[in-house]
Amino acid sequence: MKKIIFILISILILLIIVVVIKTVTYPFKKVNSNITSGWKMIKDDSAIQRLSGGLKIPTVSSGELGEFNYSTFDTIKEYLKNSYPLIYQNTEFVEVNTYGLIFRLKGSNSSLSPILFLSHTDVVPPGDAEVKDKSENIFRPDDRPLPAVSEVSEEWDFGPFSGAVANGRIYGRGSVDMKGMLFSLLESMNNLIKTKHFPQRDIYLAFGFDEEVGGQQGAVKIAEYFKNKNIQFDAVYDEGGLILEKGSVTGIDSDVAVIGCAEKGFLSVKIKVKGLGGHSSMPPAESAIGKAAVIMQRLEKDQMKPVMTPLINQFFTNVGGSMPFVNRMAIANQWLLRPVLLSQLTKNNSTNALIRTTTALTMMKGSDAPNVLSPEIEFVVNFRLLPGNTVKDVKEHIANATKGFEVEIEEIDSVKEASTISSSNTKAFKLIESAIKEIHPTAIATPYLTVGATDAYKYQIVSKNIYRFMPIKINNAEKQSIHSTNEYLSIENYMKMIHYFEYIMKNYDK
Repeated sequence: MKKIIFILISILILLIIVVVIKTVTYPFKKVNSNITSGWKMIKDDSAIQRLSGGLKIPTVSSGELGEFNYSTFDTIKEYLKNSYPLIYQNTEFVEVNTYGLIFRLKGSNSSLSPILFLSHTDVVPPGDAEVKDKSENIFRPDDRPLPAVSEVSEEWDFGPFSGAVANGRIYGRGSVDMKGMLFSLLESMNNLIKTKHFPQRDIYLAFGFDEEVGGQQGAVKIAEYFKNKNIQFDAVYDEGGLILEKGSVTGIDSDVAVIGCAEKGFLSVKIKVKGLGGHSSMPPAESAIGKAAVIMQRLEKDQMKPVMTPLINQFFTNVGGSMPFVNRMAIANQWLLRPVLLSQLTKNNSTNALIRTTTALTMMKGSDAPNVLSPEIEFVVNFRLLPGNTVKDVKEHIANATKGFEVEIEEIDSVKEASTISSSNTKAFKLIESAIKEIHPTAIATPYLTVGATDAYKYQIVSKNIYRFMPIKINNAEKQSIHSTNEYLSIENYMKMIHYFEYIMKNYDK
C-alpha cells in the first residue's frame, strides 16, 4: 500500500513539475520592453469641426431593412463634398445605389492589388428623452461658444445631434459608431493629397449607408460592384475590435488591442409551440406555454459545446503573459486542463461568447388575457455562430431541443454563416500592429473574434484578408455608450485615429 501511495505521490510531483515548466516556457507574447512615448498628439481644430458638423446630420437608419428617410443622407453627401474638395478633385468618385460612396486614390503601380477601408454613414436612433437647454457648456474647439442648442436631453450631456465639442470630447450619435472612423479616413486621405504623398497601390474608401439594419442596400451592393469590376483587394479594413483600456478586461494587466480576424454568424428563429387553448378555469395537464418553457429550458441548459478554436487560442497566447500565473498555467497546459479552462471561460459572458455558439432567448408572445389559454405560444431565439459551427448544425440543435413537441420553426431576419478567418501572418495585419505601436506603444495587439456583425462580412467575395479594428482606446463606461446614451469620441482618440490610418496608407508598401 505504501508503495502505491509513493508511486501516486511521485506521479503527482512529476505532473506538477511538467505543468510548471510548460507554463514558464510557454511562448506567451512579450510586451515590448523598449517602450517609447509613441506619436505625440497634434490637435487639428479644423478636423474636429468637420466631424462635429457631420454629427449634426441625423442619418438614422431604422425600421425595415433599407426602408427609412433618406433626406438626411442627401444632406451628408453634400456636406462631405463641401468639406473635402481635395478628395473629390483628386480621386475617382462613384456612387453605388445612390447613397453608397466609393473613393479611389490611384497608386503608381497598377500591378499591385489595392487596399480598402470601410465605414458607414448611418447611425442608430438616439432614443427618446426629454430635452433641456445646456448650451452654456458647449464650446467650439477654439473655446468660442456655439449657438444655443435646445435639443439636449437629460440622459445626454449634450444633444445627440448637437456635435458639441466640450471637455476634450466630441459628442453625438455616431461619434464612435461610426462617423468618427469615416471622417478620420477622409482626413487621412486628405492629408496624403495635401502633402502630395501618392501611394504605390490604389487606396479605396467605401462607405455604406444601412449597416445598422443589415447592409443589404449599401455594403452588399458595393461589394458586388467591386466583384463585377474584377477588383480583388490585398486587404480590407473595417470596424470591429477596439483598444481596451487596462483594467477593462478581467485578469489582463495591460491595454489590449483586439483585432477581429473573423466574425460570428447569425441565426434567429421563431419557434411556435402548439397546445390546447381555452379558459384558464379548466386547464389541460400541459399548456402550450408550459411546453414552450420546457423547450426554452433545454435551449439554455444544453447549449452547443464550447470549443477552443485556433483563433481564440492565439488570442490567449498573446494576452496570457499579462494574466495571473494560474490563468497562464491553464492556457499553457490545455493538454491537461482544457476542460477546466473551458468551464471557467463559460462562466463569464464576454469569454463565453468567444468559445461557443451562443443562445439568446429574446422575444415571446402568448395569451392577451390573464384567464385565457393560448393554443399557440411563439418565442424567438438568436444564435451567434462560432467559426466551425454551421447554420445546419444549429438547426439540428434546435430539432433536438424541440423533439417530442408540435412546433413550427421559422427563420427571421438575415441569416449568415460565420465568416472565414483571416491570417495574422500577412503584411496587412503586421501594418495594424505597427500602427498601434505608433499611437499606443504599451498595448498588446492580438487577433480576436468579433462577436457582433459588421459590413466586413460582405467583402469576402473580394478579399481573403479582412480585419475588423477601430483604433480608439476606451474603458467599459465608454464602450457602454455605443448605441446608448451620451455617445462621444475623445479628441485624443480622434487625432490618433487619423494618424493611425494615415500611417497605414503611407507605409503599406515600404
